[in-house]
Amino acid sequence: MDGKLVIISAPSGAGKTTIVKHLLSSGLNLSFSISATTRPIRGNETDGEDYFFLSVDEFKRKIENNEFVEWEEVYKDLFYGTLKSELERIWANGNNVLFDVDVKGAISLKNKFKTNAIAIFIMPPSVEELESRLVKRATDSPDKIRIRIEKANEELKLVDQFDTFIVNHQLDRAKVEALKVVSSFLER
Repeated sequence: MDGKLVIISAPSGAGKTTIVKHLLSSGLNLSFSISATTRPIRGNETDGEDYFFLSVDEFKRKIENNEFVEWEEVYKDLFYGTLKSELERIWANGNNVLFDVDVKGAISLKNKFKTNAIAIFIMPPSVEELESRLVKRATDSPDKIRIRIEKANEELKLVDQFDTFIVNHQLDRAKVEALKVVSSFLER
């Protein structure tokens, strides 16, 4: 293992992707780990840039071939995972790995890489605010939003398994706090 790992996780709609983009543009020695998924492409996403979009069969074949550092079946036939080849690519370029992963994936990565990783949980100010953000985002049906809120309630119970958490009540403040926490970790 050649570098450190920064793991950012949160319930859907808590702001983790925005914080991850801020960290990537901050001049730190970080490179984004592109996750693999079986979910369909949304909007203007690009395969190999936003995610590696795989069929369920392709994903299961990679599981059988032990090509993942971690993977999770988040919902039935909806898989997400981190390919070993992504870590190798990033470390070969001399960078540290930055993850934007679901809560179970984050815990799995932290347990695997221990003190070489920092796991940061981005918390919404409240579940009600989270639901409001998901509705405003307008990418999911009301049924999907209900499922995401139920899942968020479960994920919030796991915050104590993270090294730290940041409450994203005010986005600019959360970005500054995340940068401070990550910078401190990378300097160790």
